Amino acid sequence: MVQQRNTWQRDRVREALVDAQRFVSAQDLHATLREENTGIGLATVYRALATLAASGEADQLKSTDGEAIYRACSSTGHHHHLICRECGTTVEIQATAVEQWARATAAEHGFTEAEHVVDIFGLCATCSKKDAG
Repeated sequence: MVQQRNTWQRDRVREALVDAQRFVSAQDLHATLREENTGIGLATVYRALATLAASGEADQLKSTDGEAIYRACSSTGHHHHLICRECGTTVEIQATAVEQWARATAAEHGFTEAEHVVDIFGLCATCSKKDAG
């Protein structure tokens, strides 16, 4: 892996991602940075997020509409998320049954070194109550 030098722009994108406390798109993060008059362009935000995701400092996944979304990551290693489609609340979860199923399914078909991505999108309890009321 090529060592990337830290820049103030990348540091500011990292800070904004931490401040967001949920999964956000590059466009949403850029809008926040633009409101703060940072002068950081959208292309720089995309590059910074890609670097943060590659280094493990950010989680990257696809939203239900296929958009790449990012969140500052405090966990190391493989993990899964529950994500509220309404407010973005995110909970890191253990998924032992999913891990066992993925290994067994791969082995059943002769695959080795299998990897998987499982994230669950739904409505958190607060948003469910709002929708019901």
